[in-house]
Amino acid sequence: ILPEVKDCCADFGMTAKDLLGAEIPVAGVAGDQQAATVGQACFEPGLIKSTYGTGCFAVVNTGARRVESKTRLLGTIAYRIGGETTYALEGSIFMAGAIVQWLRDEMKLLDTSADSEAMARDANPNSHAVLVPAFTGLGAPYWEPDARAALFGMTRDTGAREIVRAAIESVSFQTRDLMDAMAADMKEAGLSSPQALRVDGGMVANNWFVQNLADILGRPVERPEVTETTALGAAYLAGMQTGFYGTMADVARHWRCERAFSPEMADSERGVRYNRWRACVTKVIG
Repeated sequence: ILPEVKDCCADFGMTAKDLLGAEIPVAGVAGDQQAATVGQACFEPGLIKSTYGTGCFAVVNTGARRVESKTRLLGTIAYRIGGETTYALEGSIFMAGAIVQWLRDEMKLLDTSADSEAMARDANPNSHAVLVPAFTGLGAPYWEPDARAALFGMTRDTGAREIVRAAIESVSFQTRDLMDAMAADMKEAGLSSPQALRVDGGMVANNWFVQNLADILGRPVERPEVTETTALGAAYLAGMQTGFYGTMADVARHWRCERAFSPEMADSERGVRYNRWRACVTKVIG
């Protein structure tokens, strides 16, 4: 009744001839985040990618071990290639690019999503405004479905730019939550903690966001030349099966960093801003 479980690189059959004009072999299959992990060439334990679309999904390779998370992350399969299963930890954020859509469509603070970069860059850097974007609850590592969004720390000087900055910065803070949770689980399992973060998805075209992400994480963030890594990963899997690519090492050599963002924020400021975020989350959770 159920289909046979196969490797991610395998012969899954052919497409119907009348669908695409010819029979096309289906040679690679993976879930969207697993495909993005392959597209980012995260083939070694500790390599981590984070995809920023409507939401955000971070996946870190844990190697041949399925790590039992103590921080409410998901222990999952990254991929199975050549009969060998590689595992991962995954954490999801409900609101990432959707926050920018909210700023544009509901709040009318932006004409286009691309305007968010200039507005965040021009905001008062000393603003204490913090947005906790729990519009549909909070995802990992909190898992609070009944939490609701709130904007804290406004003063008479808080304007549209400061609200836009707070909204985008909330994605960086939530990513920090995930990275800290992953680091704790990896340490507990005796594995190396994640280092540089590889990012992809539509939101990473915003240079201010990616720099802020590096600042809040306190570690490098790498943006690849190809940011549509889900489709790329599926193509890599099919390519390995059909012989277009040789091995995972061959695929990894094709990964190229378009731009690396290094932390520029002082450790003291990073700590103050992140602690302020955690205090606001505590208020929202109640």
